Amino acid sequence: MSTDEHTNHLQIVATADGSNTIYNAQVGENYHSRHGALQESRHVFVKSGLEYFLENSSNNNTSVSILEVGFGTGLNFLLSADFCTQQQINLQYTGIEAYPLTDEMIGQTAYDLYISDPIWKSFLQHYPASLVASVQLNSYIQLQIAATTLANFSSPVQYDVIYFDAFAAVHQPEMWSDEAIIHTLKFLKPGGVFVTYAITGNLKRSIKALGLKVQKAPGAPGKREMLRAVSSL
Repeated sequence: MSTDEHTNHLQIVATADGSNTIYNAQVGENYHSRHGALQESRHVFVKSGLEYFLENSSNNNTSVSILEVGFGTGLNFLLSADFCTQQQINLQYTGIEAYPLTDEMIGQTAYDLYISDPIWKSFLQHYPASLVASVQLNSYIQLQIAATTLANFSSPVQYDVIYFDAFAAVHQPEMWSDEAIIHTLKFLKPGGVFVTYAITGNLKRSIKALGLKVQKAPGAPGKREMLRAVSSL
């Protein structure tokens, strides 16, 4: 599918907390929770993933690496980049996105309301280049978006934190298969943290079978629980 064909199925919509997301009519799913895009991103990924790792890591916490499965609108990245810049933490961020959004649609999300102006402007400026190579947004933040499917993603790098933000299993079951989870967790460092908004019996079993410690954590608004898993050192 071409970028234009994909974009034709997309529409900016407001969520319950006032922040915007994108509805994909072809998939029949929003990019974020309809209960609140901003709340979900902050709670599931930044607080329960990035901040949890930093608080529990034995490293000096001057740097962190994140892999996101389902880069989408870039909201998880923007909030993480803003947090790391404020905390003066070097962030190496890689997003996987099979169908990258256009610059225009990224700009329409209005996420500049929730992050610093320099981060937003630098993201918009460097977004096209980040689809081709790693780019430096400021002295702390490095971003690269792999415009490929999860199955075709490969990297010599392992990451401290993995944000798993694929569409729900009811719409994209292949993204939640044992094969997909096994492939994803190849890229997690020992002692690393995997977080996702979902929690199912199959997902817990898949991750436990790989030797990770599964934690049930309070979910974002609209979900009672979410899943966090920590790999052994």
